[in-house]
Amino acid sequence: MDDAARAYVDALDPDGRALFDRLHAVILAEHPGATVRSAYKMPTYDVGGRSLHVGVWKHGLSLYGWSAERSGGFCDRYPQLCGARGTLKIPHADAARIPDEHLRDLVRAVLG
Repeated sequence: MDDAARAYVDALDPDGRALFDRLHAVILAEHPGATVRSAYKMPTYDVGGRSLHVGVWKHGLSLYGWSAERSGGFCDRYPQLCGARGTLKIPHADAARIPDEHLRDLVRAVLG
């Protein structure tokens, strides 16, 4: 993780940090060689020419750089979380109900 991405993560509040750490673990379990850099002022995971930007906000987690066609069924399961312009917003309350396996499916599809 580069210094700017590390600073972003270190500045997160405890709820945001827990949500980020959960997704970070899922991503690295699927893609242990992923690089993490800062882009658009947020952590960005790069794997083989594909990128996934992860922003943590007051509402929860936002993911950028994916498409409905490459969501691994995530948008079929949670259409209310998938925006039309490649933004996926996962509020804290919804994140608690989403199993890691569904997040893994998303990560595989976006970065695989």
